[in-house]
Amino acid sequence: MKSTFFSVAAFAAIAAAAPAKNSLLAIRQAAPAITDADILNYALTLEHLENRFYLQVLDKFSEGDFESAGFEAPFYANLKTVSKDEGTHVSFLTAALKAAGATPVEECTYDFGLTDVNMAIATASILEGVGVSAYLGAAADIMSKNYLTAAGSILTVESRHSAYIRNALDVSPFPSPFDVPLSYNEVYTLAAPFIKSCPSSNPPLPVKAFPTLTASPENPETITAGTTITLLTPDYTVKAADGQSPIYAAFITVTGPVFADATPVDGGFSVTVPTAPEGGAPVAGQSYVVLTGCNTTVTDETVAAGPAIVEVSP
Repeated sequence: MKSTFFSVAAFAAIAAAAPAKNSLLAIRQAAPAITDADILNYALTLEHLENRFYLQVLDKFSEGDFESAGFEAPFYANLKTVSKDEGTHVSFLTAALKAAGATPVEECTYDFGLTDVNMAIATASILEGVGVSAYLGAAADIMSKNYLTAAGSILTVESRHSAYIRNALDVSPFPSPFDVPLSYNEVYTLAAPFIKSCPSSNPPLPVKAFPTLTASPENPETITAGTTITLLTPDYTVKAADGQSPIYAAFITVTGPVFADATPVDGGFSVTVPTAPEGGAPVAGQSYVVLTGCNTTVTDETVAAGPAIVEVSP
């Protein structure tokens, strides 16, 4: 089975299984300002995760397993190249941090829930998409031109990985003319369910995880603008501070969030996927939606939960 619906459902299952609070305090301690060293260690944290993910996938599943799952022989060889790229990114960022006199974070312990090849590649598609959004969101904060250029060169490679894997899953490799930037906390919220523990010696990063928000597995397999979906808030509820004001779903785009009313339902909220305003980036491809009590802007101060990942067809 090859589908992005499967990938989003797989990710939702992993995210929902993660505790709302866990022991990753060394990562989540907030800092008043972010430095280039913080950004490089943030990127290294993500690269460690991707690197270990691919190493586990290639160790667990053989070329024959991939062929049995419907992936042709070149895909397995190319996946090895993707894995090598991620290892090179780890080495590069580690060396850059040491050269700058900073302490690089070490690899954490992960649980990717690898049950079969289809789920593994579905998860790969999610991780590569989040990686693109992570680098894009951090770019504006990088002060060093050298670091910015290096981050940009990694971003373009991550984007090629994403397109290649999406194509292997029989979905559009380039569903939107724009990629989506995510904040540090939004990215960490998506990465946190895979991270089980980290070395206590790792320098703390200025990130925190928002409460988990997931797309319901009962959502339609094909989602477009105008489709009504359910977003789940496992084991908690979201209400306005005054108990009466409305909650909104904000779909993140590079030209700004696109808002939709969020109607409370059992276990979460019902939301109709909005159409972006004329001149704005479309809500398409691997899309990210947060819950908020504000319908004019999205900041770390206004996000109540999420992001959830929703695959929206153009």
